[in-house]
Amino acid sequence: MRRLIGPLAFGLAGFLLCAAVLLLTWAPGQLKRTPTDIKSETRLSGMGNVLPTGDAAPVKAISYTKADGEKSDSDVVVFDTFTCLIKDPDGTAPDCVDAQDPQRRLVNASTDRFATDRRVATSVNETKYTGNSPAHEGVVNKLPFDVEKKTYPYWDGLLGRAVDLTYEGTERVSGLETYKFRAVSQDEPAEIAKGIQGTYSSDKTIWVDPVTGSFINQREKQVRKTDTGQTVLDLDFGFTDETVAKNVKDAKANGSRLGMLGTLPWILGALGLVSLAVGIVAWMAGRGETVPARRRETYDSTDDIFGDPDDLAADTTTRSRSDLHRR
Repeated sequence: MRRLIGPLAFGLAGFLLCAAVLLLTWAPGQLKRTPTDIKSETRLSGMGNVLPTGDAAPVKAISYTKADGEKSDSDVVVFDTFTCLIKDPDGTAPDCVDAQDPQRRLVNASTDRFATDRRVATSVNETKYTGNSPAHEGVVNKLPFDVEKKTYPYWDGLLGRAVDLTYEGTERVSGLETYKFRAVSQDEPAEIAKGIQGTYSSDKTIWVDPVTGSFINQREKQVRKTDTGQTVLDLDFGFTDETVAKNVKDAKANGSRLGMLGTLPWILGALGLVSLAVGIVAWMAGRGETVPARRRETYDSTDDIFGDPDDLAADTTTRSRSDLHRR
């Protein structure tokens, strides 16, 4: 059994060290990718002044996002989104209403289809993924894994182009450390409603999980005006508390799993070195037992060549007595 300890320890050491190297080099590229089975619901609420009344009233929005697993592949994930913004004066409005709503609560409803790189989160504009959908620029619904403290190009659907999303600092959101980013557009020419040109201003702050790149919280002030300067929409809204709480919970869970990539290789590597040391000790101990055994065999064979010492003594005594009798 003792002879098996060395080979077993060497084998275990090899396995553990190889596993550590794989986790350090291969696993991050496989695990740090946007999943292709995403199905999420984001809710927002706030206040807004909306024509034709122009009176301030509570508003709410909902955004459904679903990944198209059939169109996605190992490098690109395809998303379909539906967003609906409505007035909710008494807090009883459904998630969305249509344009024929008698209470005229609908502010805006839209759909979008886009594709992003699963590793770096930037837009991918290829017809095999998005068909005839409009091209996108920059990041859209998340930042890359291992977010950097820098400016990212961020897609603005109303402007139809990317704007600067600038890093502004680090803040904690419900106990989770986040990176705070801000995108500002001021009086930009835009189609503020279907067929209506005007100007668009937006001041959006996004709190991002630095590990996964997911959006944890968002606040936006948005103003749309006609060419004559009349305000048709003035919004101040953001993620609901429930949405933020869910985002924090998911980020912590995903961050813990990804965090194992940083610690597990070192644990496996340390165990591998311990196993290697055990193997070396067992091997040296085995050699120590073999050498004395060989020495004893050599000593015993020498005794056989020259005869047993007691036999030699008896033989000498016998010969001495014979010599005395002859004398």
